[in-house]
Amino acid sequence: MGKTEPLRMCAVSRELLPKSKLIRLVKTPLGIEIDNKKELSGRGVYIAKSKETIALAKKKKTLSKVFKCNIDESVYTKLEGYIDGN
Repeated sequence: MGKTEPLRMCAVSRELLPKSKLIRLVKTPLGIEIDNKKELSGRGVYIAKSKETIALAKKKKTLSKVFKCNIDESVYTKLEGYIDGN
């Protein structure tokens, strides 16, 4: 039997997806960081790797609600750049 990939819930769409199809964001003392290796400590959240999901998260202020802080526009720009690079 093959090993199945762990599923995580997208904070925006509330859909269960494999970890490889998600981006993990972490709240650190320096701000919101993209956790490429999925090993940073801190409060983390997963969102789907798509520009539509990022736009919806921005519109619904999902990240602000999850992290309980104001999310700067640069975080969304960084996420879009990360998706374009992958």
